[in-house]
Amino acid sequence: MQRKNARGREEHDVQALLYELYATPPPAFVSRREELAVAARTDGRAEDARLIHAARRPTLAAYAANLLLRSDPAESRRFLELGQALRDAYGTLDADGIKELSGQRGRIVSALSRQAAALARDAGHPLSDTARQDVAATLHAVLADQDAADRWAAGCLTGALTPPAAFPSTDAKATGTRRRPAPAPTGRKAAQKAVQRTAQQAARKRTEDELAERRRRRQEQLARARSAAEAADRLLRERHRAQEDADAVLDRAHDRHDRARERVSAAEEQLREANEELQAAEGAQWEAEESGRAAADAVAEAERAAHGAAREVERLDTRVR
Repeated sequence: MQRKNARGREEHDVQALLYELYATPPPAFVSRREELAVAARTDGRAEDARLIHAARRPTLAAYAANLLLRSDPAESRRFLELGQALRDAYGTLDADGIKELSGQRGRIVSALSRQAAALARDAGHPLSDTARQDVAATLHAVLADQDAADRWAAGCLTGALTPPAAFPSTDAKATGTRRRPAPAPTGRKAAQKAVQRTAQQAARKRTEDELAERRRRRQEQLARARSAAEAADRLLRERHRAQEDADAVLDRAHDRHDRARERVSAAEEQLREANEELQAAEGAQWEAEESGRAAADAVAEAERAAHGAAREVERLDTRVR
């Protein structure tokens, strides 16, 4: 946020930054605080940077209470108004009226405490039992004490608030003892009824909101279930188509295998016959080679005999001459 000339505007800016900061979950609070402080210092807003840097990290319970304030501004305003009405009315109510209002306070605080815990859980930071008790104590303090109400309304709680030991009375003396009011049954009943109406309206609004939230969650669950069912159905159809395609490929592979097997069988038969023919040809070739060798030997022997006869003729012819 930019720095303005008017001092009131500057204060508003830094308060807005702090309000934003205290909506940050505690684990990320310090880093976000330093980012805002550095930005303010860079803009020349040294005082703003000092105020931001001095901000204390909230406890988890204080963080949940800050979230609750922001979650529904109109409801938070009604809760603050209820606290004011209760503090004003306690001084004029009798014991029975106080007992009734105490029960109403308990129900309202319990409902809002559950809401704060749900907000923290949805933000990824579930509350422990101790933190839940601290949130409830803070809300009781907001109803019972004006200073606590102002601190919660500012939205920058750093820790849980502690309620007073007893609900305050606007009719108490300085010694702390309560002064019995003058008889005014009409005014007392009117105040009681006004507070009761306010409490009943808040409780009714809470119930309606809880019912609406449950309906919304059920509708979301139903929508998610329907979406999941449709996705599963689509996946099943895809799986069926894939299986049919695979079966068709398998059938074609079986046919191809059978044809190949037939060709292999025929080739094996041809190979067997060819081997038999080869063996027969090799036997005939061997016999022919043997006959050829015998004939060659006979020719050689005949040639030798012929040469010998020729030489003998030659020799005899010479003598005759």
